Amino acid sequence: MSFIAAAIQMCSGVDPERNAASMARLVREAAAKGATYVQTPEMTGMLQRNRAAAKEVLRDESNDIIVETGSALAAELGIFMHVGSTAIALDDGKMANRGFLFGPDGKVLNRYDKIHMFDVDLDNGESWRESAAYRPGSEARVLSLPFAEMGFTICYDVRFPQLFRAQAVAGAEVMTVPAAFTKQTGEAHWEILLRARAIENGVFVIAAAQAGLHEDGRETFGHSMIIDPWGKVLASAGPVGEAVILAEIDPAAVKAAHDKIPNLKNGREFSIERIAGEISGGVAA
Repeated sequence: MSFIAAAIQMCSGVDPERNAASMARLVREAAAKGATYVQTPEMTGMLQRNRAAAKEVLRDESNDIIVETGSALAAELGIFMHVGSTAIALDDGKMANRGFLFGPDGKVLNRYDKIHMFDVDLDNGESWRESAAYRPGSEARVLSLPFAEMGFTICYDVRFPQLFRAQAVAGAEVMTVPAAFTKQTGEAHWEILLRARAIENGVFVIAAAQAGLHEDGRETFGHSMIIDPWGKVLASAGPVGEAVILAEIDPAAVKAAHDKIPNLKNGREFSIERIAGEISGGVAA
């Protein structure tokens, strides 16, 4: 059964209430255009590099304004509302980078905590240590929805193809990649990685992104995308600012892709051995 999916592009700031209002406005726009599944970016609720300032406004799940607003929007609009992720306060003093999928009744159908932490040192002095503030998740899920089997990832997870392959093998037809990709890494790899994950698994990929220069000084890449199982970009947003993109998702296209390239079925177990070649006369023996 086909459905209309929307990816919401945002430029979230440091104020969760203001971000919640922006999310609500954009989600209502998507629903008015016919979307029955709507996804927002990673860190919808707040992009704040100052950890002390972030913790002052963070709440646990039961008191979080983004969770509350996402649930209310799902029920109001009768849609499947996917908050790509937001920061949730945990009991141990750390945070979870947690995504939520709400059903049309407003109830939580799925939670996903980002598994892979973005601990990197980029060019020009840009450095990130997500593990210092966030507790990584350890569980991936494939959720059966009325219109498709859906898998969940967040941002940096896209660089770990084994996560996508495991969910595809488990039956995922649509993979979600809400993100706040840096401008530097996005220019180099964003579209390539998303299309690769779609092609190698024969699945749709929906990736709502943060875009532009944020209040905390960081710059994100934007270019939210919806990609089909053959790697075709069905919809794409620009590099900065808010946007709503939509595309029709037909799970029959997943079967068609798998019939053409049955690599999930043809995969084989194998072993790997490191061989130390002996050098003789400058030529490996």
